Formats: sequence, structure tokens, C-alpha cells
Amino acid sequence: MVNPSDSPSALPADRLLQIIHFQTEIAKTRMDLGLVVRRTADLAQLLTRAEGAVVEMVDGIDMVYRAATGIAEKNQGLRIPRDASISGLCVATGEALCCADSETDPRVNKGACRAVGLRSMVVVPLRHDSACEGVLKVVSSRPGAFDAADTRTLALISEVIAAAMAHADEHGAQVEEARTLYQRATRDTLTGLGNRAFFDDQLHQALAMARRKQEGFGLLLVDMDGLKSINDSHGHPAGDAAIRVLAARLRALTRESDVAARLGGDEFALILPSTGDRESAMRGAEKIGAGLEGPFVLDGREHAVGASLGLAFFPEDGDDADTLIARADQAMYAAKRARKAAR
Repeated sequence: MVNPSDSPSALPADRLLQIIHFQTEIAKTRMDLGLVVRRTADLAQLLTRAEGAVVEMVDGIDMVYRAATGIAEKNQGLRIPRDASISGLCVATGEALCCADSETDPRVNKGACRAVGLRSMVVVPLRHDSACEGVLKVVSSRPGAFDAADTRTLALISEVIAAAMAHADEHGAQVEEARTLYQRATRDTLTGLGNRAFFDDQLHQALAMARRKQEGFGLLLVDMDGLKSINDSHGHPAGDAAIRVLAARLRALTRESDVAARLGGDEFALILPSTGDRESAMRGAEKIGAGLEGPFVLDGREHAVGASLGLAFFPEDGDDADTLIARADQAMYAAKRARKAAR
């Protein structure tokens, strides 16, 4: 909320109205912080009748031009040492500073001023969580171009950025919390693959998409072979290692569009969209099956890892989730019986 330290009447009414309008626009549209910074520079230049405006942010030992307008626009990304600039001094003191002439003011970085083409400027701090993280600056090629009203104007605008920064932090924290909760709810902790809940959701999405596009897709169930013997002979840690190996192989064999999940125990599932027809899905399943075979080494010993696979194809084998899963499950156990008979 705009809360000037000086009386609002000290500023022209049109300036106050434009600042309030800008703040309201930010609150309503929830524009991202990058856009807020750029729009703030535009507004600062407009309201102070400056020739340019800059938002500089602290970056280690430097100040960096994150947004620049007018005569400063060509210097977007410019880096200036904090301890050799009036912007760095503004950050250090937390006070608004005015430079009437950069050629005679010892606080400024004359090289940077000349590169930008400025002679006078006003710099106000940008505070976030009680810390000063940057400055808002307006510049002119003329000496003595700014007055006290311009400084108060920038101070008000800087509060808008501070509020936007706070909102960005709060929104970012909420997004990250939601992402973390989603990961916990949908990821298998042992393998990092999706879990059963994730698979069920993705299967229903795949069905809806396939019906809408009138396309087929494959559902592949994968049952790991030999896990019981590994657990019995070497313990459950070895069995868990074998499960992780199989999951890693599955991940390496899938396309970006495929969905891989661990349904529980030694059972996995793959959704294979955009496979074209059953024959294409079968070829894909055979390639995955071959890639899953092979030993893995644990504690210096080789352990065999393989899997039995069962494929169901939408819509030929079923047009709903339960039917597809049942058909794929039947095919998987038929493959498992065939593998045992062949030994």
C-alpha cells in the first residue's frame, strides 16, 4: 500500500494517481517480478520526466542493471562495483541520494556515468525483508535535472517494487510447497518413479486424450523376475537395490512422452502414448523387455535381473482403465509362465 513518508500533497496529484494505478494494476494482474521491474523503470522515467531510468540489483560485489530505459537502455546488464558507485552507497546507507553533476560528485563511478551519458541522477533504495537489495535510479544528460519531488516520487515507486518482491517470495514459496506435496503424494520413494496414485491419474488422462484425438496407446505392465530369490539369499537391501536397478533401466528406455511408475513391490507400469498401432507398441515393448535383462553387481557379486511384460492396447483390448489393466495383467502372467517353462 502506498504510504509516503512525506505528505501526499507534496507531490502533484497526477503523479500520485499514476503510482496508485500502477500498484492496483500489479495487484490485479499478478504480473511476474521481471515485468514489474521493467514497468517500474518506465513509470519512474515518465513521472520524473527523466531521460532514462534503471533498476539495479545487488549481485555479489557488483550492482547490475536489471532493467533500463531511455538513454540507459543500451546498458542493460551493465555491472558496476558496489564500492565504487553511488548506487552501492545507497545500498550501504539505505538512504535516497541525489547527484547534481556526475563530473564533480566524488561518490559516482565517472566511467559508468559517461558510458551511459548521464550527468545527474536520483537513487533510492529498494528494500526487501528489511534488507536493501538494489536501487531505483532516474538519470538525465543535464546537470541538476531533478528536485526533491522527484526523490519523493521514486521513494513511493520503490515501495511498489518492495511489495511485488514480497508477493513474489510468498507466491514462490506457495508454488514450491505445492510442488513438494505433489512429489510426496505421487512419487515412489525407493525408485523416484511415479507411484500407483500417479499412474492411475496418468492412465485416465491418457484415456481422455486418446479418445479426443482418436489415437491408440499401449499399456505395459512389468513384473520383475527373481526378486524373491535375491531377498531370500542376500536380504531385502539387495532386493531394494535390484528394484532400483530395474527402475533405472526403465527410465533409460522410455521416451520423454512415456509414463513410468512403480505400482508396488516388484511390479511396474508404462504408458506408451503415440505408438500408432499394436504392432508398433509390440516392437516398443520388445525393445524395453530386452533392455531390462542383464546382471547387476552388488557387493562384488553379480545378480540376474529380468522382467516379464504384458501389453494391452487401447482401444482394441479395452476402452477403460480397468479393462486395459486386466488385459495387460493377463498377458504379463502368460509371459511369466512362458519364461519359467523355457528354463
